[in-house]
Formats: sequence, C-alpha cells, structure tokens
Amino acid sequence: MNELKKTGLLISNKGVRLSAIAFLLAINFAAKAQTRGRLEIIKDPRLDSLIARRNSIGKSRGGRAGGGISAYGYRVQFFSGSGRKDAFNAQNKFQQLYPEIRTYITYREPNFKVKAGDFRTRLEAAKMMESLRGKFISMFILSEKINPPKLETNPQP
Repeated sequence: MNELKKTGLLISNKGVRLSAIAFLLAINFAAKAQTRGRLEIIKDPRLDSLIARRNSIGKSRGGRAGGGISAYGYRVQFFSGSGRKDAFNAQNKFQQLYPEIRTYITYREPNFKVKAGDFRTRLEAAKMMESLRGKFISMFILSEKINPPKLETNPQP
C-alpha cells in the first residue's frame, strides 16, 4: 500500500469527489446558459441613417444592383503580355468590336492582362469567348469579383 502511495497510483476518494462535483457544476452552468428567452438588440439610431445614405449614394452612382456592391461572376481574359502598349492596343481593338462591354487592364509584374465583361454566369462568358475566336489568340474565362450590370429604372408599359 505504501508503495502505491509513493508511485501515485492510489487515487484518494476525496479527489474523485471534488472532480465529480466540479463536473456536475460545469454541466449545470452550461444548461442554464442555453435556456431560451427574449433577445433584445440595442443599436445606435444613427446606424439606420448611415445604411440609408449608403444605399442612396449607390443608386445615384449608376443605379447598380445592391447599391454598387460587387459580386462574383466571370470575365473573359483575351490578352496577357509584358508590353503595356500591346495591352492598350488589345483593349482598343476589343472596344471597337464591343463598345458596350467594359474592359479592365491589370498589371501584375511582369505581365499586363486585359479582361472584358461582367458576366453573371459562365455560359454568358463562354458565348463572348466564342464570338471573339479568331480575333484574339489566347482566351480564358476567369471567375472573379465583377461589377453588377446596371438595372433599368424606368419600367416599360
């Protein structure tokens, strides 16, 4: 018996009781924390005015869906190269073919990339890519943040 006490293998009843009481208390507090009740949200009244102002500013900047907030969609990349002048030439060539579609030039060392469109579906981007075949050499469809298209504000009768 003394040998067991020396090695620490003998567990006293007092330690077991304390552990059991601590465990039961923890369960009791956890059960009380999950009781259902009423939730009261307290917020600054200026928050509503800020949200309304942001929505009105977004609508005045072009009437985009969601107040000008970007979303994920697709673009067609039709140029990638190290020449800045070549990138702008490719952009101009595209703009002459499709003046109503936006183009975007990005630079990530050492390449310029020219992308077109703000397509919501991959199918729309694939149709654009198909119409560009023969006009540009290498094209890719990329998924990235886009600018939502403008919505018509005047409904037609």
